[in-house]
Formats: sequence, C-alpha cells, structure tokens
Amino acid sequence: MRILEYSGEELEHLAPEFFLPVIVRTGQDFRGRAAIQGLGKTLTLSRSHSGQMSAVRTNRMAARASVDNLMLFCIYTDGRGRVGQHNRYVELAGGTGVLTEARSRYERISSAETQRMSLRFSRELLPLRTTEITEACARSVDPAAPAMQMLSGYLGRLFEIADELTERQRLDAGQATIDLLAMVLRDVTPSVPGGDGPDDVLLEMMRSHVCEHLADPHLRVEELARRHHVSVSRMYTLFERIGTTPGAYLREQRLLAAQIMLSDPKYARLGTSDIADAVGFVDRRTFERGFRRQYGTTPAGWRRQHRHYGSGPATLTQEMPPR
Repeated sequence: MRILEYSGEELEHLAPEFFLPVIVRTGQDFRGRAAIQGLGKTLTLSRSHSGQMSAVRTNRMAARASVDNLMLFCIYTDGRGRVGQHNRYVELAGGTGVLTEARSRYERISSAETQRMSLRFSRELLPLRTTEITEACARSVDPAAPAMQMLSGYLGRLFEIADELTERQRLDAGQATIDLLAMVLRDVTPSVPGGDGPDDVLLEMMRSHVCEHLADPHLRVEELARRHHVSVSRMYTLFERIGTTPGAYLREQRLLAAQIMLSDPKYARLGTSDIADAVGFVDRRTFERGFRRQYGTTPAGWRRQHRHYGSGPATLTQEMPPR
C-alpha cells in the first residue's frame, strides 16, 4: 500500500497516480490523503479523503493519446459532489458511484469534505462496447442496487486485505473487480441493447438539442417535439427510456446549468435574475422555487456557500449564446 499526503498545489501533480490528469482548484487550507493499492499494471484501487475542491479535465488534456484509455469509477463513501461529462451532470451523495472516462472533457466538484474509493483502470479491461461505456459515464449508480452493494462490499474488503495477497492473487482479484463493475454498469445505461436504433438516435438528438439551447425561452416540451417532427406523446415515450419526462429533463438541465454558473467566479457579476434568464427561465420566481426544490437552498444561498472556490475552473458548459 502506498500512502500520499498532499496540499492543493501538490494534488494536481499527484492526481495521475490514483485519479486522472486534471486541473485542480482548492482552498488555501486544503489537505488530502490517499492510500493506493496496485492490482495490476493498469488497475489501482485507492481510498482518499480531501477537502472542498474542483477538478477539470480539459479538451486538450482529453486529446492526449497517452491516457485516453483510462477510466475512473468513484464511490463517494462520505460527503457530496457533482460530476459532469457528455452534457450530463449528476449529484453524488454517500454510497453512490459514478464512472468517468479520460478521453472526454469532464468536471468534478466536491462541495464539502469527501471520502472516496476509486478504481482506476484501462478501458480495454472493461468487457463492454464503446457506446455502452460512454453512455454509462456521468450517471449516478444507486447504492441500494444489488450489484452496487456487491461491488462496494467487495472493494472495501479487497482494499483491507490486498497487502496480504500474492501478485497472482492481486491480478485475479482485480479481474473480479472489473467483472463486478461491468455488471453494475449494465444496469446503469438507459439505452436498449445495441444502443444505436432510430429511437435511441432521436432521443440523443433531443437531449443534445436541449443542452445546446437552454437559453432559448421558447424551448418547451411542445416546441422540442415540433423541432424534431414527433408528437408530444411519442416524445414522452422516448424519455421514459431514461426514466424521466421531457419537461423534467429540460428543467433539470436548466437548473444544473444555473448551479454551475452560480459556482463559477466568472459569472460573479451576474445577478440571479440574469443567470435565470441565461438558462431560459422566463420567471424568476419559478427559477427560485425550482432551484430550492432541487438543491435545498436559494440561488443566492448556493452562491454564498461556494464563493470560497476563488478563481474557479472552466466548466463543461459552453458560454451561453446571446439572446
């Protein structure tokens, strides 16, 4: 077992050893600790404890061929965080897991002290199709799911006894870990087998359209259906495939975009009404009610809580287009 203790400045240099190469932002008093177990040439299991932080993997970093095959599966054992990749953003609490891939830009924010167990591995080890792996990224894994309970329990026990295993046993244990992870991820992806049928393509087109046109106040359920030449009832059927409704998906994406803007010092001069407007909310009261319901605080309260990040990183969201 290898133990690392680090400050915020040191984390950016050490992250590739148990995390992925990222740009890190932390507070002045940030301290972290990681314990790492090697399970193979391209497979490591680690436990880490750190304070509030944000990490971004940029497009340029993602384009580097030397690490584009790396994957990271994290289980938040304590604390809360947020991860974004592929125009998806998920909130993570204790016990939930999330997969990210190095070959695409992503963002990770921990809004409080967190403890995580992380499995870092080569993409080639995972016995899933490329489309399945990408579709599984940035989706919350329910800690109550049977497969997730098996994986969490196995990882916890493996971490404790790994030092007692022979090299061959470590390799076998690592392979068993990947097999369990594949079982977990098969339950996460919303796509039907194959994942490339006409309905899947249409659904992905609509989801991309939502993320690219959040600032458009005219974008509503009926308008989304009209722009894609489908009936509203068919659109509801399509969104059932990912466990939501068109209206809920649109609202969630707008609120997530607003949350990221409120956390980013780049938008510090914008009032909450301006941010509501920038993500397509016509009525400020509707925006504030929805934000409070989703995140348990007002937009202004969220901004105050996250002001300590200082000059935060660039986010996954693009600049909002002019209205």
